Amino acid sequence: MRFLIDECVGPAVVVWLHEQKHDAFSVYEEARGLDDDKVIQKALDEDRILITNDKDFGEKVYREGHSHCGVILLRLDDERSASKIRALSDLLTLYPDRIQNSFIVVSEQRVKFAKRK
Repeated sequence: MRFLIDECVGPAVVVWLHEQKHDAFSVYEEARGLDDDKVIQKALDEDRILITNDKDFGEKVYREGHSHCGVILLRLDDERSASKIRALSDLLTLYPDRIQNSFIVVSEQRVKFAKRK
């Protein structure tokens, strides 16, 4: 899969995705400071699933109606890299066919696929 990793997610997730043979673009490493509108547009233009901790992307998708190829919003109590990787690993293992074009909220307790407008 192709992912765009938002600046707030951290470099360890990018390294892990590369180890899993995914194509992952890191905003932190390659486009630091890119604003949210440009982040979500870049993900759309490059057919990438956005991985973020930033709730503002929910607003971009649902209130502003921004198109996307998929958004994974990590809402974890434990923000350490190992927790993010564990949550993403579970998501990719359990729901590989439901990720593309979905808005997904992932916590330690559950995975929620939000309804599309």
